[in-house]
Amino acid sequence: MVLFGGSIIAGGDVLAKAIKDQVAKTYIIVGGAGHTTETLRQKVHKEYPEIKTAGLSEAEIFQQYIKINYNCEANYLETESTNCGNNITYLLDLIKAKNITCHSIILCQDATMQNRMEAKLRKDMSHALTIINYASYAAVVEYTNENLHFSTSIHGMWDMERYVNLLMGEIPRLSDNEHGYGPKGKNFIDHVDIPEKVIQAFELLKQVYGNEIREANPLYASK
Repeated sequence: MVLFGGSIIAGGDVLAKAIKDQVAKTYIIVGGAGHTTETLRQKVHKEYPEIKTAGLSEAEIFQQYIKINYNCEANYLETESTNCGNNITYLLDLIKAKNITCHSIILCQDATMQNRMEAKLRKDMSHALTIINYASYAAVVEYTNENLHFSTSIHGMWDMERYVNLLMGEIPRLSDNEHGYGPKGKNFIDHVDIPEKVIQAFELLKQVYGNEIREANPLYASK
């Protein structure tokens, strides 16, 4: 099972429960520093002051989090990756370097980036592998009193503006066209079928949130 550090704190809770329930043979946390890292550092340290997050990678933060709160730990950490693409390539490098036998893999990432993570793994895996998607949370957004809000509390959840920004940034990335990350575009990921109703919703939301579509930060590009 792999937890990716782009997740909110809830991802640590999911991983810890999985370890306690022995759902997998090996547990890995993947994540160096990327566009979500500083938010994770701030949120974890604010809620758990004993965890000194300054300068730590995402993987190290989550390892400290589950050690302190659940008395468990992952078997391996990957601390150099900076984006969803090299999250996967460095993960595969680690699996090979540690000679980890792997016939199936549970991917746990922030829900906004889960589909892209799977599509990247499908493109890069060198042998038949059963991929099990288990996003770190499921959010329901409601509209009342002219405001958007989450229907339930989620541990470490993004504020609404950041959540919208992340969601709106995914559709262009998942698209298999000249501008997307699919084979017809940048060829970073395998083809993803985007339901027509999702595309229609995205186009409608662009009229309101057009300026919220997240651009890729070159600071975290793969070297």
